[in-house]
Amino acid sequence: MTHNRITLGLILVGALLLAACSTPVQTVPSPTAAPPTAEGGAVAQDTPIATTEPLAALVNGEPILLTHYEQEVARYEADMTANQGALSAEDLAAGREQVLTMIIDQMLILQAAQQAGVTVTDEEVQQDIQALITDIGQEAFEQNLNTQGLTLEALPGILKAQMITTRMAETIIASVPAKTEHVNARHIVVSTEEEGRQILNQLQAGADFAALAQAYSKDEFTRDRGGDLGYFPKGILLSSEVEAAAFSLQPGQVSDLIQSSLGYHIVQVLDRVPDMEVSADNLRMLQEKAVRDWLEGLRAGADIQRFVTASP
Repeated sequence: MTHNRITLGLILVGALLLAACSTPVQTVPSPTAAPPTAEGGAVAQDTPIATTEPLAALVNGEPILLTHYEQEVARYEADMTANQGALSAEDLAAGREQVLTMIIDQMLILQAAQQAGVTVTDEEVQQDIQALITDIGQEAFEQNLNTQGLTLEALPGILKAQMITTRMAETIIASVPAKTEHVNARHIVVSTEEEGRQILNQLQAGADFAALAQAYSKDEFTRDRGGDLGYFPKGILLSSEVEAAAFSLQPGQVSDLIQSSLGYHIVQVLDRVPDMEVSADNLRMLQEKAVRDWLEGLRAGADIQRFVTASP
């Protein structure tokens, strides 16, 4: 349904994209910005735009108007207050930083979409708006606009940006293969290098891996099943060091001691399958990771300057 597509766009710009680490940005006194377009932003340009209005940020020379940022902050604070009550100064500051990050992220996505030739027509936007009205009713539609502090005039521009964001994310998601190489491995993780070396020595002397995992591993999720991590593709495990070791070994081989943020690991590969169907949960995780990695790439290659601080 239409409102599900709208929600997808919000999720992609929000939860998924903010999960990625932010690129360091410069905070300097605000210049002024060019008048906004009818969609509430400015048209992407190859060179910086001569401006006359105060800015919240510049993204690859494209301005984010201070008025646009303040409107989004006001909507965010009204929504949070309605749901959680009065906010602390720390929560307000964090929320304002989050709002600006989301606006910057969406501008980066729209710029990438323009370069890739991904567009949404005005007719498509109007069709989605009409479908939404048909779906939930005119009264509920108007109530939702009012609740979110939106006007009917501003909605098409906001919806178009969300639809373009969704299309770009769908393009990235479509590139994630549904089948790929899987490894079945098990591991033992302990807290100290000394303990890890002692266990490794026992394994090299012929001790049973599963029995040692059950006796010593501090991974409660896999310990009872002998440290078995099951079958997994690249990009799934929390520990990249363990994953790299697993994909470097052949069935039956045991790794040396591996250090990660979780402790000291020993990995044994049980099986390798070159072309296995990715489970639904793992596929979703890989798709989300692909979107995050793509956005991180956009951030890393962008010239981003922030002209507002998060203080209340």
